[in-house]
Amino acid sequence: MKIKLPAIALLAMIAPGRADAAILTDAEATFLDQLVTAAAVLEQRCSGYEADGAHGVQLGARLLGSPAAAMAMIDAYAAAIKAYDGEDYDRSKFRPEVFEAASRTSKRLRADLIKNPKAACADYGDISAARGLLRRY
Repeated sequence: MKIKLPAIALLAMIAPGRADAAILTDAEATFLDQLVTAAAVLEQRCSGYEADGAHGVQLGARLLGSPAAAMAMIDAYAAAIKAYDGEDYDRSKFRPEVFEAASRTSKRLRADLIKNPKAACADYGDISAARGLLRRY
């Protein structure tokens, strides 16, 4: 059975694929992992920690090269959260690769936080505070 090239091209256009999916840079992946870690601590209501937005943007700017790049990653992560929750989100800020990476990291962190909440809260909270994404209160 011969498959004609136009049929393959049509199938490639119709079928969702990952061939053209963007890939996070190492710096983006690092900053996103740090954002997700801090968010997991806050989501689990680990006591003694709160968000430190200004220092978080500064950390992102150091990793990504500018405050604008840091804010773009924060916005992409926010869009991914809203998409996951089924809320309206800014589609221009949504990045599938951010959604996928954040989902993987979040699942791993939640499992740790459920399995051993006190130790995981302390570990992830302290790490996030040391990086500047959270502060202790």
